[in-house]
Amino acid sequence: MILGIGTDLANIDRIAGTLDRFGDRFRNRVFTDIEQAKAERRKDTVGTYAKRWAAKEACSKALGTGLRMGISWKDMSVKNLRTGQPVMELTGWAAERLKDLTPAGHAATVHVSLTDDHPWAQAFVVIEATPVVPAQVD
Repeated sequence: MILGIGTDLANIDRIAGTLDRFGDRFRNRVFTDIEQAKAERRKDTVGTYAKRWAAKEACSKALGTGLRMGISWKDMSVKNLRTGQPVMELTGWAAERLKDLTPAGHAATVHVSLTDDHPWAQAFVVIEATPVVPAQVD
């Protein structure tokens, strides 16, 4: 079952301006060390930050809160599998909110899709709950 859906569209040039103006203060407030390392290794550094910004906004919407109620930017982090597929990792208050949203007997998965086409970066987040199948005892 779908527990939440969120989307966000970010202007890459706006993120570039924010990075120029606030630099590390902005990076350290919004992005985890892993997200920063990923962005700084990329040719399109600003586009990478913009997609992750959009993912955090989309995730907060999928959680049904937006960026309020104690949620922190760093409570939502985009990582990549070895295949390159992005995944959302939730910690802190965001993880607590996800736990509260997830019905008993279910496990939640946060799906994320990222794309960009200058000057836009876009993210979609879908939170899905699937029934947990108890282990069979032989």
